[in-house]
Amino acid sequence: MKKIFPVVLILFSMISMGQELKLERADEDFDKLNYIDAESIYLKVANKGFASEELFKRLGDIYYFNGNYKEAKNWYNKLFDGFEVSDPQYFLRYSQTLKSCGNDSLAASTYDLFLQKAGIRAKDLASSLDYEQIIAKNADRVDLVPISFNSDDIDFGTFVQGDYIYFSSSRSKGRTRMIDTWSSYPFLDIYKVEIKQGGFEFGKPRPIKGVVNAKYHESTPVITKDGNTIYFTRTNSSPKIDRKKHEVDHLKIYRATMVNGKWKDAEDLSINGDNYSTAHPMLSPDGNTLYFVSDMPGGIGETDIYSVVIKGDGSLGKPVNLGPSINTKGRESFPFITDDYGLYFASDGHFGLGGYDIFYVDLKSDKKGLYNLGEPTNGPFDDYGFWMDDTTKKGYFSSNREGVDNIYGFIEKRPVTNAFEQELTGRVSDIKTGEPIQGATITLLSVNRKALGTDHTDEAGNYHLSRNLMEDYTIRVDKEGYDTTDKYVPKGTGSPLDLSLTKSVIKPIGGENQADLSDVLNLNKIYFDFDDYTLTSESIVELEKIVEALKLHPQIKISIRSHSDSRGAASYNLMLSQRRAKATFNYLVKQGISPSRLTYIGLGEKYLLNDCNGRADCTEEQHLRNRRTEFIIGHGTHIDLENQKLEEGIDGDASGWQLEEDVMKGFYLIANVFKTEKYFKSFMDELQNRGLQPKVIEKDHLLYVYLGYYKTFKEAKGKLNRLNNGEYREKLWIYEVE
Repeated sequence: MKKIFPVVLILFSMISMGQELKLERADEDFDKLNYIDAESIYLKVANKGFASEELFKRLGDIYYFNGNYKEAKNWYNKLFDGFEVSDPQYFLRYSQTLKSCGNDSLAASTYDLFLQKAGIRAKDLASSLDYEQIIAKNADRVDLVPISFNSDDIDFGTFVQGDYIYFSSSRSKGRTRMIDTWSSYPFLDIYKVEIKQGGFEFGKPRPIKGVVNAKYHESTPVITKDGNTIYFTRTNSSPKIDRKKHEVDHLKIYRATMVNGKWKDAEDLSINGDNYSTAHPMLSPDGNTLYFVSDMPGGIGETDIYSVVIKGDGSLGKPVNLGPSINTKGRESFPFITDDYGLYFASDGHFGLGGYDIFYVDLKSDKKGLYNLGEPTNGPFDDYGFWMDDTTKKGYFSSNREGVDNIYGFIEKRPVTNAFEQELTGRVSDIKTGEPIQGATITLLSVNRKALGTDHTDEAGNYHLSRNLMEDYTIRVDKEGYDTTDKYVPKGTGSPLDLSLTKSVIKPIGGENQADLSDVLNLNKIYFDFDDYTLTSESIVELEKIVEALKLHPQIKISIRSHSDSRGAASYNLMLSQRRAKATFNYLVKQGISPSRLTYIGLGEKYLLNDCNGRADCTEEQHLRNRRTEFIIGHGTHIDLENQKLEEGIDGDASGWQLEEDVMKGFYLIANVFKTEKYFKSFMDELQNRGLQPKVIEKDHLLYVYLGYYKTFKEAKGKLNRLNNGEYREKLWIYEVE
């Protein structure tokens, strides 16, 4: 046995070496995009029981890139069943493959894993559920029309110039057919076919004349409006001596000019390279920008869409990537630009129906919301190469849904953007009585506060607005006699969205007080997430109200007081609350409020609003109440809060002072405001000891101590001046009760 064992090891090593040599040959074929040839080699290795992450990736990719999703699924299943896959790109490919094979649920969850592993936040790229809803809304948006000039070979990539469609085809041209080993079809050439009267009747396709069609692939032409210049895709024809021995034949974009009815002087553009591909050109409506696809270094995914300026002398500027709102970790390709700068493109990186799907995005919009064209334009296979006439709404796209790439015609019945449009409805009522409010103004605001639409409530308090379902908004409600209110509406919020208003009863005329401005304005509290000091979108809406109030009343100064909950060390909570206060301060200053009108302080967990002091079990909602920010009218936050006559969340003994039963219309001279009664009694006693006759009213859970009531503002102002010059020199504030 000792003599046989080394022999067995040597024999096994020889067998393994043979497998490695086979894999090395297959890798070389794979890198040359010669997928069909590599297939048999990988299959043999796999069928002998060899398993590796790289092997299953390669086999899956062979079938994925050739549109054979059934076989791709088989190998991707083995990959994910047997290995801990870390590359986000394979989650994306697996998701698209599953979707094409009808495994919708697993496809959706795999796609969401792709978003997670790729570090893509939900607000940057909608989840699978978002896309499925939109795709469903876009179903049956067009009527398909059969195209008579398709062949038994590959036909795709239409562009219309005048009365002719230009397209790519591998059909026989009456000479020896050179076979592309990747696709097993002849090489592509560019053809044109006349469009006869009626729109979908055609003449006989013919190859275009001149230098465009050469030995290997030519495809995806675009022609300038004057008909004198053509841009097209061609297999790199640079001499092999100029490139490395085993270098891949990449694609390049060429440009030619029309001379006496023929294309001449094909030019290799400056954006091309021998180590990467450029392909599928498209011109902007003004002809001054070239859009194209490339896998050049520095991109986002496998292939990205770029733009480049065409200068007056014909030279090209520096390519610009269209960015992550369009380009993904996957493949983006086949751009088409409408007259109003709408971009249609194919992608397998955005969640769709499987393989390549066609998407739309408005390049003029600040928010690049994506629209999946839905069925029947998109389906389980590869759909791409979109073109449409903006006026007639007739167009073409390409698909391999019937086993080979063909061109399909269509007539659009409704715009793709309709899938995002949704009516937002609701009812506006009085917060106390529940009665409907007629004549309230409802304004829809964008995230940058731009007004997008308005409506007025009817006698039943109902309103109707049209909005984009996939964008965030704010709704502002205005009505005379009521406090204006805003409501943050995140994307996806459905109808009905009911709103309520609070009547304006007391409003400040002048002076300063220790009231919380957020209470005066009926704000939602400025809350923070646990262990965080970042302002939320909802909080920013509320801060905008503070901004407007401070601009309207330039005499008001406020102190910003930020609190934490009791979880964690007290010293850490104090620091965290200080950061929250500063974040709020910085936001107000950024909006144009003078720092001289603001002070801020973090108070940590000192002033809790409930018993959640670390010794009691509390819910997250209870802890949330303590993570708040207040806006106290008047400065003084940098001295002991105990001396400010305003204590948060601590109840003292009842003062015994009798509240006035009725709050009458008129003007009150306010001396102080309390939220609780801890210091209430001593303050009332102090005023009485000074010979004054204080009284108190309760409004909105606040105790208002006042030194006089008057029917006119003139009388109240006169008394205020006398008191300030005489027995009571502290600040008084006039409140009007309507």
